[in-house]
Amino acid sequence: MLRENINDLIALAAVAEERSFTRAAARLNVSQSALSHTIKGLEQRLGLRLLTRTTRSVAPTLEGEDLLATLNPCFEMIENRLRALNDHRDQPTGTVRIVGVEYAIESLLWPKLSPVLKQYPAVNVEFVMDYGYTDLAQAQCDAGVRYGDQVSEGMIAVRIGPDERMACVGSPEYFASAGRPETPQDLSGHRCINLRLSTHGGLYAWEFEDKDGHEINVKVTGQACFNTVNPVMRAAVDGHGLALIPERLAAEHVAAGRLQVCLADYSPSFPGFHLYYPSRQRPSSAFEVVLEALRERG
Repeated sequence: MLRENINDLIALAAVAEERSFTRAAARLNVSQSALSHTIKGLEQRLGLRLLTRTTRSVAPTLEGEDLLATLNPCFEMIENRLRALNDHRDQPTGTVRIVGVEYAIESLLWPKLSPVLKQYPAVNVEFVMDYGYTDLAQAQCDAGVRYGDQVSEGMIAVRIGPDERMACVGSPEYFASAGRPETPQDLSGHRCINLRLSTHGGLYAWEFEDKDGHEINVKVTGQACFNTVNPVMRAAVDGHGLALIPERLAAEHVAAGRLQVCLADYSPSFPGFHLYYPSRQRPSSAFEVVLEALRERG
């Protein structure tokens, strides 16, 4: 009796997911009439109507939705466990697509995953650069990278980098000719290098914070504007104005004297990069290897 119920419940879940007896039957490799008979038998045993049938579609009833809400997580757990057992028999294999901004890919993802690709030749990683709030399903990506305070609800988020700070920087030549801003409001009198955000096409408003924790947002102007952060830094090194860029990105140029920092007292720290992926993700062996390599420790 238990085995019969399980097979029938699997059939119910397939019909509900496909919204079609025809597609569900093809997926389960059974005839449409046999599948219909299975569902009717299950409904008779339970004394409940589980599906609403029309000439064009099939949908769960309220009772059906309630039953499926319990069944689907259980089926998923079993499938994930079986997949994990099968994957662990051999070397990790598969392709993982990750979307993130250029800075995250260059400073975190590639340094951490480069050794993984050498260690596991059957693991492939595709890096997708995007400054927008990418929909993972639409972009066909397994995971994305955002700052911790930007991860959407309903996603699993794993920290992969330390907390960050933004640094307002300029070249020594620029400061020698234009002076140094003492407060964020002074930026209105300086040439600044803008960053255009791909999310809505607007210019990034530079974000600061005073000693009392109040946010200060400043819209800056200048001759140069880019839509990725690395050219912004390059323009600052070349003396075209001030730039607001991640402190870690600027560190090498600051150490070499090519850039100098100003307004440091107004630059708060914020949550660093996190890898996010759907809570219903079915992790492959390749994804598990990538996740473990990226995870921030300490």
